[in-house]
Amino acid sequence: MGDVVQMHFSTVDYVIFVVLLVASAGIGLYYAFSGGCQRTTQEFLLADRSMRCLPVSLSLLATFQSAVAILGAPAEIYTHGTQYWFLGCSYFLGLLIPAHIFIPVFYRLHLSSTYQYLELRFSKSVRICGTVTFIFQMVIYMGVVLYAPALALNAVTGFDLWGAVLAMGLVCTLYTALGGLKAVIWTDVFQTIVMFAGQLAVIIVGTHQAGGIAEVWKKAQNGSRISGLDLNPDPLERHTFWTLGVGGVFLMLALYGVNQAQVQRYLSSRTEKEAIMSCYVVFPCQQIVLTMGCLMGLVMYARYGEESPLDQGYVKSNDQMVLYFVMDVLQDLPGLPGLFVACLFSGALSTISSAFNSLATVTMEDLIKPHVSPMTEARATLLSKMLALGYGLVCLAMAYIASLMGSVLQAALSIFGMVGGPLLGLFCLGMFFPWANSTGALVGLLSGLVMAFWIGIGSFLSRMSASAPPVINATVIPDVGNMTTAVMTTLITSKPRPSGVQALYSLSYMWYSAHNSATVVVVGLLVSFLTGPSKEKDLNPGTIYPVLGNLLFFLPQRYREKLCCVTPLDDKPKVMDLQPYQMAQKESNGVAYTKEDDELREEEGEQKTAQPTCNLAHTVQETAL
Repeated sequence: MGDVVQMHFSTVDYVIFVVLLVASAGIGLYYAFSGGCQRTTQEFLLADRSMRCLPVSLSLLATFQSAVAILGAPAEIYTHGTQYWFLGCSYFLGLLIPAHIFIPVFYRLHLSSTYQYLELRFSKSVRICGTVTFIFQMVIYMGVVLYAPALALNAVTGFDLWGAVLAMGLVCTLYTALGGLKAVIWTDVFQTIVMFAGQLAVIIVGTHQAGGIAEVWKKAQNGSRISGLDLNPDPLERHTFWTLGVGGVFLMLALYGVNQAQVQRYLSSRTEKEAIMSCYVVFPCQQIVLTMGCLMGLVMYARYGEESPLDQGYVKSNDQMVLYFVMDVLQDLPGLPGLFVACLFSGALSTISSAFNSLATVTMEDLIKPHVSPMTEARATLLSKMLALGYGLVCLAMAYIASLMGSVLQAALSIFGMVGGPLLGLFCLGMFFPWANSTGALVGLLSGLVMAFWIGIGSFLSRMSASAPPVINATVIPDVGNMTTAVMTTLITSKPRPSGVQALYSLSYMWYSAHNSATVVVVGLLVSFLTGPSKEKDLNPGTIYPVLGNLLFFLPQRYREKLCCVTPLDDKPKVMDLQPYQMAQKESNGVAYTKEDDELREEEGEQKTAQPTCNLAHTVQETAL
């Protein structure tokens, strides 16, 4: 490697990179001028609810398989070993629960925005608070996703930093604002294929140069990079099986269960069954992606060993190591570095475009439509496109703020835990606890957010102070070979365990989502009891998942009646008031219906609206819960 610090793209690499951007923009333009030409909000924001399972599942995968993960996961494996791979254990429940609990509830209510659910279940103020929280979360995350790959590319190849940021931001804004959700989903499919191809190329070439997969594994084992099952239950440990496999479930639920960017894809599916299947298809894809990230980290270790490019001064941060490694491995193969950079930028583009589209949707459906006199479809669609364009410009501004953050992977997951956790708690409070009321929901959400930012910011500040050079007592330890190592290891590993507030600050970032969502639920329930719990007759059907009645079977009948869980809500049909936001056009109980339902309704007459709306697959209670 010598003194090489910066490597450069060949002409072929630039061509491949430009082709990616042009192809992405082309797909957006195609959908802008074909089909219904994005003339209605239904088509622009929900792809006319016409998408099939495979493109939806690949889009779900691409949305959060961003450049952050492509850069962060291999660097994590290289530095700390394969413990991070156990995150894959959380994918099972993290996708099964959304498939059988969240998707049926949201799909049958025929929503456009996830936060419409919060008004149906609680009140308008809870809906607005949820929407504003989500907008804050996604705007910050977009900045990280856009800036991270551009910074790494600039550091390693000298590629113009703000040129890359602007190219990504503007192309993304173009195809999202013109082509709507259909363009976003199909560009996600294209970008997912590019991501797989880019990572696979690096793994194959890197493994070949290292002497084969057996040699890679042997070097990783010798360097203690193959981690066993760490069953340490301490929540302060950064990565153990429990933090990744259990804490990760809550992170996955926040991502795949209630995040608007993902739920919007479920809602764009042709049928509820296809929406559920898309969740199942994501599961093996997620495992493949995680395994590829781990393999790339191990191949990096086989190449550099303990002499990392970071220690050698070739790069300035962990997040730039992967790109340096790629340029180093592929420097004699013109075109392949360009393919990997295209893979990296595909991850960023898919995430950002999903964010633009979901932000435009919630702003339109939750903040504008309810407070503006009914507008024509053409005007509403134009406004939605302008919102997508506006968020594109906001995203470019946020890229600067992202430059002030530390580790990309940890920063991004921390933001989702800090803000996604309380939102997950809010939806769980509404869906599983019939007695929770609007006041409890508001106070719970506020408490969860306060707790999230207290821990998140406190953790960041304590890490900053910890990164300062430690002051050690002036005790000289004599050099007695391995004895010195043993004493130093003991001194390092037996540092006092944090207690009190410091223990909260030391909580593993993987537990943020679980901790913050639990705070919302506990506080929300307490406040609901103190202010008068909701009664079953006041609840809208279809907004509760009927599980408590079965779980609390051991309680006396009168207590279960007080807790609204004596019978599932589908036994007591009620008419849901969906008059606002033009939802009255749908069935009076707010449930999505199919052609078969139309035929049935014609036979039975319009008066018979007593179809159970909370019939949410009782068999799932045994499998998922």
